[in-house]
Amino acid sequence: MVNETQLRVGLCGIGLEAYWSQFAGLEQRLRGYVAEMAARLRRPGVEVVDLGLIDSAQRSREAGHQFRREDIDVLFLYVTTYALSNTVLPLVQRAGVPVIVLNLQPEPAIDYSAFNRLEDRTAMTGEWLAFCSACPVPEIANLFARARIPFHQVTGVRNEADTVREVEQWLAAARVKAALAGARLGLMGHYYSGMLDIMTDVTLVSIAFGTHIELLEVDELSALCAAAGEADILRRLAEFNEAFDVQIDCPHEELRRAARTSIALDEFVRWNGLDALAYYYKGSGNVANEDTMSSIILGTSLLTAHHIPVAGEYEVKNAMAMKMMDLMGAGGSFTEYYAMDLNEDLILMGHDGPGHIAIAEGKTKVRPLEVFHGKVGRGLSIEMSVKHGPVTLLSVAEDAETRFKLVVAEGECVAGPILEIGNTNSQYRFPLGARRFVEAWNAQGPAHHCAVGVGHVASTLAKAAALMGIGFRQVC
Repeated sequence: MVNETQLRVGLCGIGLEAYWSQFAGLEQRLRGYVAEMAARLRRPGVEVVDLGLIDSAQRSREAGHQFRREDIDVLFLYVTTYALSNTVLPLVQRAGVPVIVLNLQPEPAIDYSAFNRLEDRTAMTGEWLAFCSACPVPEIANLFARARIPFHQVTGVRNEADTVREVEQWLAAARVKAALAGARLGLMGHYYSGMLDIMTDVTLVSIAFGTHIELLEVDELSALCAAAGEADILRRLAEFNEAFDVQIDCPHEELRRAARTSIALDEFVRWNGLDALAYYYKGSGNVANEDTMSSIILGTSLLTAHHIPVAGEYEVKNAMAMKMMDLMGAGGSFTEYYAMDLNEDLILMGHDGPGHIAIAEGKTKVRPLEVFHGKVGRGLSIEMSVKHGPVTLLSVAEDAETRFKLVVAEGECVAGPILEIGNTNSQYRFPLGARRFVEAWNAQGPAHHCAVGVGHVASTLAKAAALMGIGFRQVC
């Protein structure tokens, strides 16, 4: 189970047709820069529709139609030299996708001495025009503002490390947007009664992100559990021993229950074509359903590690947050903060239920629990800490102005004692300090769950929010 979204990226350079006959070699030089960018963007999972250099209003209209036919997800508009704004408008209007303006010079600066030693003033002008990418950007920005076309900018040098990194972040952000728009989020069961903060209008989720919502029955999963064969159960038990550190006090019958439900979950996900899942169900009064729901944690943890993030407590918004983090390769484990260590200025965060075992510090332990606190049943649970090092927290929060906003914080997961209670739990340090972090995070009004991923990815999340037209708030 892997993310197979194919991102379709449109790329073109813009210039002025009148220059090509006046300045020998200029057109070929600028086309080379665009081709170089196409090669940088192209990779497995990314198809680049490269239309070369657009240099007239007529060519702009044709290119806009071609981009629309090619169904691109995002457009990189490479400003190679001065270009008329009427070369841009038809192209962007017809393409109808988010636009990233690449304002990139060939070098950090013109070599003034070498430039002024050129004996031919026409050659001098041609060299100057190759550095002239900044010139038309105000004209283009004015046009976009008046046409109410959102746009984003990368300004710098074509092969500079900062420029390359920023282009990579925009590419990753575009992939997040495109993947969410094509994703299927399964909702199984119902909300945890009384958690008003997590209750969400799922129609708005589809409107804001384009994600398809599939409402699912626990009974279907229970039926699949009953159909699990002995050979499959034995194979899954072996897989558990590979993936987890199964503690010696885990009853064999509980492991078999978990294996059976894990097999059923995989089939459930395949049958319904799911890219993510949020669930909660008591199963009270129905033996089969209660048995299914109390043996779900190991299977949902494996799914999460295999790019099908699973959020407990029917946390729709957090399933979306986990999926975003997963798409960026950061993981995305279900968590919440539940205590502070004010002696060490740390935040303790974790949760019961599934975790992202692929971003665990060491091997994830499996422990038996006599009670699932606040929930029905008993069975096996997992215990893990997130990998020590830089981390990012992400909450998809509801927002009055933009429907949703991304609330983000960058910090560090640190080594230290964890609570051995059969839950995911980690210690985190944030640059604001524990007290100020808690207050600043709460001030954004998120739900009490969030996703934690490895690495600092706030810059990419900011770009994803911009492409999706939702809000963004970075706490630290």
